[in-house]
Amino acid sequence: MEMTAAARGRPREFDVEEALAAALRVFWEKGYDAASMTDLTEAMGITRPSLYAAFGNKEELFKRALDLYESEKLAYVRNALEAPSGRGVAQRLLEGTIQNITSDCPGCLGVIASVSCGGKDSPIQQDVRSRAQSSRGAMVDRMQRAIDEGDFTLPVEAEAMTQYLTAVLQGISVQAGAGASREQLQQVADATLAVWPGR
Repeated sequence: MEMTAAARGRPREFDVEEALAAALRVFWEKGYDAASMTDLTEAMGITRPSLYAAFGNKEELFKRALDLYESEKLAYVRNALEAPSGRGVAQRLLEGTIQNITSDCPGCLGVIASVSCGGKDSPIQQDVRSRAQSSRGAMVDRMQRAIDEGDFTLPVEAEAMTQYLTAVLQGISVQAGAGASREQLQQVADATLAVWPGR
């Protein structure tokens, strides 16, 4: 006779997705290294044993939180890469970034993670780096397609356009973290699109 989940052990007394969202907010606000287990368990409303049972260690919890961030918060990136032109990609990325960073915690988890995970012995540095490289590679490919399709009015390189756009997006995130208003961030986006070298 097969045992039910209740018979094998106590069922979880918390919603895993809600707990992950709470952990994501802690990591977003504090970064990986500064987020303590106490910060995490208090925000998630669970005990340490429950955290370990459901998510493993802090490193695994952070990776699961990054998964949630990428699937929910960064859906606009996938949408942006499907824009019909290079300028459309830039516009959607700028709009999505501003919407994302002004609707919840200021700043950007990716920027905070890359800054706070800089130590050589950080267990999640490689994971953060590989996620960033994957996203960056997709953007370089999309900019190359825009070049091939004649979207640019000046000679440009896909790598350089990706670096430029990434720098603007990171700058917007840093400014948001420093308290810039949505209107100020939109001015940066408008200026970027005004000088974009193509359609």
